[in-house]
Amino acid sequence: MRILALDYGRRRIGIALSDPLGIMAHGQDTLHRVNIRTDMLTLRHLIQDQQVGQIVVGNPLHMSGQESELSREARAFASRLSEESGVPFLMWDERMSSKEANRYLAESGRAKGKRGTVDRMAAELILNSYLGTIG
Repeated sequence: MRILALDYGRRRIGIALSDPLGIMAHGQDTLHRVNIRTDMLTLRHLIQDQQVGQIVVGNPLHMSGQESELSREARAFASRLSEESGVPFLMWDERMSSKEANRYLAESGRAKGKRGTVDRMAAELILNSYLGTIG
């Protein structure tokens, strides 16, 4: 069973998938948002094609731990995707994931600031963090 991680955003969604054993995260192409129907269809196809059994969605909480407006949007999106795909979801604290992704990309000499790259890396960090708690 693979685990799908999403770094939810209004313009883009970073995507990462675990390997079949649920040990490692692998970044996927960033989803550049079109509209809710198209986005859902794209993700449902990915879920079906990759035999995803769990969805982990980054929860962009305020630094205080309080839910943000984007947190509520991400939860609503995840809930709808879960209903449409039949795959359960959970929200995962993603505070600082984009900042960590930018730092990692800068240190590795990759394209710092390319938003699709940062979103994909943030999704990988979210998934790796989750996998570290279940492995």
